Amino acid sequence: MMELHYSLNEIDTIVSESIIPKIENNIICLEGRMGTGKTTFIKSICNNLNVVDKVSSPTFSIINEYKTVNENFIYHFDFYRIENKEEALNLGIEEYFYSSNLCLIEWGSKIEILIPENKHKINLKYIDDLQRKLIFS
Repeated sequence: MMELHYSLNEIDTIVSESIIPKIENNIICLEGRMGTGKTTFIKSICNNLNVVDKVSSPTFSIINEYKTVNENFIYHFDFYRIENKEEALNLGIEEYFYSSNLCLIEWGSKIEILIPENKHKINLKYIDDLQRKLIFS
């Protein structure tokens, strides 16, 4: 487990130096209250992994698919609006989770039972308008 405090203008450095080198699994769950910067953090991960598509929150579409310069895919999920696990299963999420592609998941706690155990968790905590606390496991 790793714990870091960072300012919002340090996100890219934190991601490139402290997060990307530690990614061992293809699933990363980001948790935190509304406004803690989950989507901003995912944008930084995608930028660091050379995504060529526009990265945005999939709050209404639930899943966004991004392509990298190497023609790989990264999947970005936002389960905030999911009401039950059946709704998530109907989206075919197991196919995404068990692919070798990186899956970045916001609000994964809503469907935790469906997410493989072999995953990373990033918990973001709001400290103030400019500071956050990150716990990576």
